[in-house]
Amino acid sequence: MTFTLAIVGRPNVGKSTLFNRLVGRKLALVDDQPGVTRDLREGQAKLGPLRFTVIDSAGLEEATDDSLQGRMRRLTERAVEQADICLFMIDARQGVTPTDQIFADILRRKNAHVILAANKAEGRAGESGWLEAFSLGLGEPIRMSGEHGEGMEDLLSTLMPLADAFAARDAETAEEAPETDVDLGWSGEETEDDEDEPAEDWRPTEKRPLQIAVVGRPNAGKSTLINRILGEERLLTGPEAGITRDAISIPTSWEGTPVRIFDTAGMRKRAKVQDKLEKLSVSDGLRAVRFAEVVVVLLDVDIPFEQQDLRIADLAEREGRAVVIAVNKWDLATDREARLQALKEAFERLLPQLRGAPLVTVSAITGRGLDRLHEAVVKAHEVWNRRVSTAQLNRWLMGMTEAHPPPAPGGRRIKMRYMTQVKTRPPAFVVMTSLPEEVPASYERYLVNGLRSAFDLNGTPIRLMLRDRSEKNPFKGRKVARVTSLTKHLKGRDA
Repeated sequence: MTFTLAIVGRPNVGKSTLFNRLVGRKLALVDDQPGVTRDLREGQAKLGPLRFTVIDSAGLEEATDDSLQGRMRRLTERAVEQADICLFMIDARQGVTPTDQIFADILRRKNAHVILAANKAEGRAGESGWLEAFSLGLGEPIRMSGEHGEGMEDLLSTLMPLADAFAARDAETAEEAPETDVDLGWSGEETEDDEDEPAEDWRPTEKRPLQIAVVGRPNAGKSTLINRILGEERLLTGPEAGITRDAISIPTSWEGTPVRIFDTAGMRKRAKVQDKLEKLSVSDGLRAVRFAEVVVVLLDVDIPFEQQDLRIADLAEREGRAVVIAVNKWDLATDREARLQALKEAFERLLPQLRGAPLVTVSAITGRGLDRLHEAVVKAHEVWNRRVSTAQLNRWLMGMTEAHPPPAPGGRRIKMRYMTQVKTRPPAFVVMTSLPEEVPASYERYLVNGLRSAFDLNGTPIRLMLRDRSEKNPFKGRKVARVTSLTKHLKGRDA
């Protein structure tokens, strides 16, 4: 029993606050100034026994042209048409405005199920606005407060009969669906071949899709790129810089791969970020990077590898995420061969910590290069989850130390005896060695670069830890103790 509920209304009536309460987390940005939300944000809501999809939308504006407000309105209207139920919110403290009356008429025509809610109605201050809401002709309004959780029981009682009707409709549709005799290639029973196959539990599935975050400076084309991948105008785009504010996550299938793509706000230099709302947007984008598995750093071909681009890529590497560098607006580039060679040289020089990471040229407007970008993302995710056997690592370590022995600080020789991989996502390795604190950073880089080339670990961070081989040895001194005890026993018997 599931349905879709779209929350709509004028700016600053409390839509995002109610959205956060229904999903149980602070996903949407909330601020006192109007017009914070611009894109459509979806979440899985819980209200009593009901489980449904809730959509937070931008504030309805009267603009109908191609301005930013007009594009926001068209995006919201499309959500209203696609949703099963529309929750129309007004501000009870301001009362019914002429704009509310206009939008009430629009909603009455576009959606068959419209629920009216008078938000911010706690106390006497909202009583008059709640009474005015009856004049909109959308039935009895729900008196509620999204911030304090008042009116949730009334909302549940209003949604229950509609949810039952949708459940009955879905049941009838399922009964009328014709049976199929198409061979799906799976009988539902395990075979011997299935048991012999290795478990690849890291591969993306519908329940656990590949998490991708698209990050970059403002106006690099992040939202346009994601819209092209989705095949629809799902995200708000335009020539204005800084349109995206929330880190919007969208599940989809990208060339057969289940993915969840995060669109993030453009990240400027910290010194330039003064506005409170922009700080919230940037922090939301950083949170998306931490939740992602693969980070696509999107550059502008005209001004690539600026200082902020380098900081963003370094942040993804420090967070331990697989990184793919994508250069957008390639359709506008001239002398492409020379430009591509210059990009590769600059990448190797400015980001040595990401040596070997894929660099892909794309055009979000035309869609060219998206197949190569998909291939690079899937390969980076596979490398990020790669595991190398201990036997291979120790043979490799022996060859590396013989070809270039560790230094001998103060005449003391450093001996590296054993190596193993302790985790993936990203790959992390431990080397048991003597005098780990004396191993110089240059030798650690020598080992890390050797790991990349020997085991094809390009494009992913590598964590290398050096530990004293005598630490935590439970058998240290045990053999000597047993021999001493046996000697004492023999001496006592001879006496």
